[in-house]
Amino acid sequence: MLDIKFVRENPEIVKENIRKKFQDRKLPLVDEVIALDKENREAIVEANNLRASRNSLSKQIGALMAQSKSDPSKLEEVEKIKAQVEANAARLAELEAKEAELEVKVRAILLQIPNIIDPSVPIGKDDTFNVEVQRFGEPKVPNFEIPYHTDIMETFNGVDMDAAGRVSGNGFYYLMGDIARLHSAILAYARDFMINKGFTYCIPPFMIHGNVVEGVMSQTDMDVMMYKIEGEDLYLIGTSEHSMIGKFIDQIIPESSLPQTLTSYSPCFRKEKGAHGIEERGVYRIHQFEKQEMIVVCKPEDSMAWYEKMWRFSVELFRSMDIPVRQLECCSGDLADLKVKSCDIEAWSPRQQKYFEVCSCSNLGDAQSRRLKMRVKGADGKMYLPHTLNNTVVAPPRMLIAFLENHLQPDGSVTIPEVLWSYMGGTKVLIPNKK
Repeated sequence: MLDIKFVRENPEIVKENIRKKFQDRKLPLVDEVIALDKENREAIVEANNLRASRNSLSKQIGALMAQSKSDPSKLEEVEKIKAQVEANAARLAELEAKEAELEVKVRAILLQIPNIIDPSVPIGKDDTFNVEVQRFGEPKVPNFEIPYHTDIMETFNGVDMDAAGRVSGNGFYYLMGDIARLHSAILAYARDFMINKGFTYCIPPFMIHGNVVEGVMSQTDMDVMMYKIEGEDLYLIGTSEHSMIGKFIDQIIPESSLPQTLTSYSPCFRKEKGAHGIEERGVYRIHQFEKQEMIVVCKPEDSMAWYEKMWRFSVELFRSMDIPVRQLECCSGDLADLKVKSCDIEAWSPRQQKYFEVCSCSNLGDAQSRRLKMRVKGADGKMYLPHTLNNTVVAPPRMLIAFLENHLQPDGSVTIPEVLWSYMGGTKVLIPNKK
């Protein structure tokens, strides 16, 4: 959410940013919110004048009442002033109600106006304009056929989609045996990987209040993603970033405690509305999964340096498991409204012979801080808004797709990279139960 003062003083910059994000339908919102803000500020000025007048008139009444003891004619003036006080009070009540109404309207519009993107963001309408920046590891195409990922899992008796469909419907799964163990091993390794990078491990609440949802994401993303608990002000989290950033709602953070670097485990729940046709089979796009996340809360001047570190952590993690990846810079039209800059880390799929998203790293500037009223008290005593960032460490079972395809052998076995041996009880190779 942008500062109304910034919008008021830089309307053309805000409009140009909207155009860069190909959201021209939102252009009228800029003039609308400026007009509402002007009306609100005028109401505030008039209300303040009435409050000052009330104090002045009260003093006049006191003085006249004192004079009326010797001059009863002063009582007539007192009644006139009292009538004026009553009229002013009625008008003040109207103005206070108007202020409250206008503040709600201003905030509602500001929540719809996208954040100012970083100048380095490539301009494009949708994800087809995202730009490959660099590759890490050599993508290989084996000389044997790579089965679909659930077919690989089924050779280990490792997945049961049919039972999950009977129990929960489409978009759910049972992971079993060695595949379930591999899933947990990757999460545990990712957790320790981030702890070794200096991050504090956390398990957050898996449900959050509506005001936290509004603080961490746009209404559009909320409608597409979030599951609401019927009859309660609670939502299931779509990622632990939501509750991890929400941890700081309405808080004054000591500057000495920055940066806050946290890595969190959680299940994630997503509607995935509008995502049909994108690898729908198997465990690629599902309603429930588990994830290890990283978030940073830092000084504004440090956020881009953290952004660079965070996506590189993802690259390092995947390369340590011998999975080729690439960094893809997200274009303006592919950025969610709160994001200043974002990139995806995509893993190589030998079966599809292309890359697919496994991590997403984002710098949100001060958008979440402003929405959640997060503040930092600087050494000079002044308050400012910190910047927030988030990135996926690893999100199996999607990550399992890349893992299984890249480690599958011609005989159907799957090799386990050394970094996972201790998490797999010393197992170095998974042997299929059936062909």
